[in-house]
Amino acid sequence: MRVLVTGATGLIGGAVARRLKEAGHEVVGLARSEASAGRLTGEGFTVMHGDLSDPVSIASAARVADAVVHAASPNDQNTAAHDETATRAFIEALRGSGKRFAYTSGCLVYGSTGDEPATEDSSLNPIDLVRWRQKLEGEILESKTTGVHPVVIRPAWVYGNRGGTAMMMYGSAKEYGAARYVGDGQNRWTTVHADDLADLYVLALERAPAASIFNGAHGAAVPLVEIARAASEGAGSEGRVAEWPLDDARQALWGFADAIACDQVISGELAQRELGWSPSRHSIIDELRSYSVGH
Repeated sequence: MRVLVTGATGLIGGAVARRLKEAGHEVVGLARSEASAGRLTGEGFTVMHGDLSDPVSIASAARVADAVVHAASPNDQNTAAHDETATRAFIEALRGSGKRFAYTSGCLVYGSTGDEPATEDSSLNPIDLVRWRQKLEGEILESKTTGVHPVVIRPAWVYGNRGGTAMMMYGSAKEYGAARYVGDGQNRWTTVHADDLADLYVLALERAPAASIFNGAHGAAVPLVEIARAASEGAGSEGRVAEWPLDDARQALWGFADAIACDQVISGELAQRELGWSPSRHSIIDELRSYSVGH
């Protein structure tokens, strides 16, 4: 397949693009800048220029692809607006084609889960930062009725390849000698390695039924303070950690602070059962520890 990937220079999209290429697919990366285009070309991907805020450019790119993986996030104050614009443009461009459209949502749409693992059938209670995604997911799944083959992927906290939010804690340990974690550190993160997640996307493109949803989550949920301690060890700070009170973190991170402090237990069993997904990379704790000197 000729697969258009947005965010192909990012943590998720980059892993997906590389995995698709390994599986024999042609990857077309959407590039907003010449710098991004150069990086994509260097990876051996085809480049098409476009911007998430420009529906004409991304619709044109989608029409000449056999499938679309939307893994980009603008990461600015217009994230919701740009993502909605891009997603609706993709859906309209793919209307009546039967082509697959894999959308990257996230497990934060479940909100705090308590001890019962959230599954794809669990009710949604999104944190404020991603509340807009609930309605957009509905539109994506509904596009099945217009001849699109949509699949929604909800990744847990993504790590690996020296990327992901956990690297904020690694960075603070490098700079200040202690990994700083938001809140009291007792909230749990369910995680997934970027390369395992990429395997899930490829399987979803190849096998997932239309209008299906899959959690990209693997392994036991881990208290944030333990992740911070591993980040500190990987950074050479001997496991030293420091609490960043939630109210203080909100001043710097706004709603993202509440995302980091969200307590979640997420199940990824459906993808393993229905798609044959078999995540195998080591845990976030082992990953962060492996960054220490000499490993």
